[in-house]
Amino acid sequence: MLVVDDEEEVADVLALKVGERYETVVAHGGEEALEKIDERVDAVLLDRRMPDIHGDDVLERIRERGYDCVVVMTTAVDPDLNILEMDFDDYLCKPIDSDTLLTTLDQQLDARPANDPRLEEFFSVVSKIEILEAELSPSELAESEEYADLKAEAEELGRELDDSHPDFGELVATFRSINRGTT
Repeated sequence: MLVVDDEEEVADVLALKVGERYETVVAHGGEEALEKIDERVDAVLLDRRMPDIHGDDVLERIRERGYDCVVVMTTAVDPDLNILEMDFDDYLCKPIDSDTLLTTLDQQLDARPANDPRLEEFFSVVSKIEILEAELSPSELAESEEYADLKAEAEELGRELDDSHPDFGELVATFRSINRGTT
C-alpha cells in the first residue's frame, strides 16, 4: 500500500491507521509517489491537492503506466462533476476515521480476487454517484448528461452483477454503509 500526502503528519497518520493490516510505504508528494509506485503496490491512498504534482495528475500517470491497483482519493477537496472522468476506485473526504479507511480498503481489495472487472467498475461508478449526490444540488445533477449516463451504467451493471454474484446485495450494503465524509 502506498500512502501519498504532501502533509507529512497526515500521511504518517493514514499509514499508521492501515499499517497493522497492510504493508505500507509513505510518499510525501506526487513526485515521490511516482518514484515509489511499482507492480507490488496493490492500493494507493492519494491526496488530491498537492503542490508538486496534483493528485489528479498522479492518478492519471499511475493509470498511464498500466498500474491496476486500487486508488482511493483521500482529500479535503470538495468533489464536483470533474470526478466523472477520473479513474479512481473510491473517494474519501478528510478527516477519515480508521474504520472507514479500513472498510473501504478491505472492500476494494476484496473485490479484486473475484476476477470480475465489472464489480470494480460498479463500485467506482457508485462511489462517484454517491459523492456527487452528497455534494451537488438536484438541479445541478439534472443538468449533467454525464451524471445521467453514469446512473444508467450503474443500474445496468447492478442488474448484471446481481445475476452473477450471489453475495452482490451484501457487498452493496457494505459499500453503501461507508461514510465517505461528504456533507
